[in-house]
Amino acid sequence: MTEYGRGRGPEPWHPEDPLYGDQGWTGHEAQQAQMPYAGGPQQQYPQEPQYQQDPQYPQNPQYQLDPQYQQQYAQQGQYPGQQQGYAPQQTHQQQLHPQPQPQQPVYDGQGWDTGQGQFTGVPQADPYLGADPYAQQPVGGYPGETPDLYGTPEAYPPPQPPGRRHLVPEQEQEQEPEPEHAEEASSILPGGDDDDSDEPNGGGRRSRPKDKPKRRNGAACLISALVIVGVLGGGGYYGYNYIKSKFSAGEDYVGEGEGSVSVDIPKGTGTGEMGRILKAHGVVKSADAFVAAAKVNPKGGAIQAGSYVMKEHMSGKAAVDLMVNGAGMNALDVIPGWKNVQVYKAIDDKLKLKEGTTKDIAAKEAKTLGLPEWANNNKDIKDPLEGFLYPARYDVSKDASPQSLLKQMVAKSNEAYAGADIKGQATKLGLANPLQLVTVASLVQAEGKYQHDFDKISRVVYNRLKPGNTETYGLLDFDSTVNYIKGQSTLDVGAVSDLRKLNDPYNTYKIKGLPAGPIGNPGPDALKSAMNPADGPWYYFVSVNENETLFAVTNDEHNQNRQRYEEERKKAGQ
Repeated sequence: MTEYGRGRGPEPWHPEDPLYGDQGWTGHEAQQAQMPYAGGPQQQYPQEPQYQQDPQYPQNPQYQLDPQYQQQYAQQGQYPGQQQGYAPQQTHQQQLHPQPQPQQPVYDGQGWDTGQGQFTGVPQADPYLGADPYAQQPVGGYPGETPDLYGTPEAYPPPQPPGRRHLVPEQEQEQEPEPEHAEEASSILPGGDDDDSDEPNGGGRRSRPKDKPKRRNGAACLISALVIVGVLGGGGYYGYNYIKSKFSAGEDYVGEGEGSVSVDIPKGTGTGEMGRILKAHGVVKSADAFVAAAKVNPKGGAIQAGSYVMKEHMSGKAAVDLMVNGAGMNALDVIPGWKNVQVYKAIDDKLKLKEGTTKDIAAKEAKTLGLPEWANNNKDIKDPLEGFLYPARYDVSKDASPQSLLKQMVAKSNEAYAGADIKGQATKLGLANPLQLVTVASLVQAEGKYQHDFDKISRVVYNRLKPGNTETYGLLDFDSTVNYIKGQSTLDVGAVSDLRKLNDPYNTYKIKGLPAGPIGNPGPDALKSAMNPADGPWYYFVSVNENETLFAVTNDEHNQNRQRYEEERKKAGQ
């Protein structure tokens, strides 16, 4: 708390201030109604010398004593500071009454400012001569005496006189000086020694005194250093691992490997996880080697899920080369246009089953494999699964069976047909049901080869199905249906006259309209063309070779195209 008039300043000490004067600076409270015992040592009060009236020095008129008190002290024959026995108790009314001055001068080194003025230019009697002015003076004790608050070891040190209250304690002055570099840093950094200022116009900065030594917390510095080392070390460790994972191929085998091992790669597996699976099966030495080889291979990102037959101890490159094109993959590919009999045989071969096993299972369990309700709506259908074993690549895992593979294929077809809105498209095209649309797609797939042919062939089908057709009178006359009946695949199905005698619900040379059911499993391109036929008046087409199909509107034009077909066959030596 700031004491009014105690600091250095132009304002005099107000006489009515209860703290008027600076008595009690030695650390003892003013003892009211408690006097030293007679004959005991007197406690020295630093303020008392100001009342001495030595005849050899002129009295400053500013500090003349009140006549009443001059008479009182004359009767006693002593002045304050020379008392024996009981010291008179001073009260507030017994204080000096200084005469106001315009400004109270202060002279450094000639005493301290107590708020009562200075004896300037006149030597003052030193009441502390020969004694330590800051030592605790003994006081004669008696019951009820105020205890010495500074006499115990754990007590705070007694306060300093006003002029020395801001001096640095001796124990702090004895501290070791800080390193030179610390002083240099503090002079550069904000808040350093250069920023400290005790001047009144010091820019408004309030800093510690210049002579107060700066302290450093060794534990905090140590912790900070450990944190920095930990961060740098951790960053270096992870940075090293990152660079290693990016640019290191990892441990690797050499060569194509040996033996045989079956590995299943689940759907949605990334390249890194593939490498870990292969390592777990002993195929590659490290996942990093496989990943590095996959990055180098242009097709490395197109490795498909499925079951692969691999070798043990393969290099990463050899493993990737085997898997990129599906080579070595333990999977079954259903080709667009394949008939069911071809699919059944492929399953038997893949699972190493007796020929005909899958065909028998399909015939017995067709209703339990997940066919849609509109699939088997004709009693003349030869195979209810025809057109529903969707062309795609199917994973053949270790526990694969004919039933599991057939279910996968039916589920795949249901997904494709539902995605194409086959029911709505069939109605739009004037077909009786979705199965007829699948049948049209199977005919387009069997008769054509390229997408541009698919669109035109699809238009030929719909033109021939139109009522009142006078070109074919509702007959499709497709050789592909005869081949389906006979279980063959040839361009020479025989004479038309003989074909019209063949009695079969799939014989389009004899029956009008579409066959009883699909004649194969159409792929997505054929299905798209079946739903989006090209515009044109064509009723006839003939494939003169594997790469060219000719279309005609009239029968005469069609016969000319057939003549060219015969010429092409002679060139081919057929």
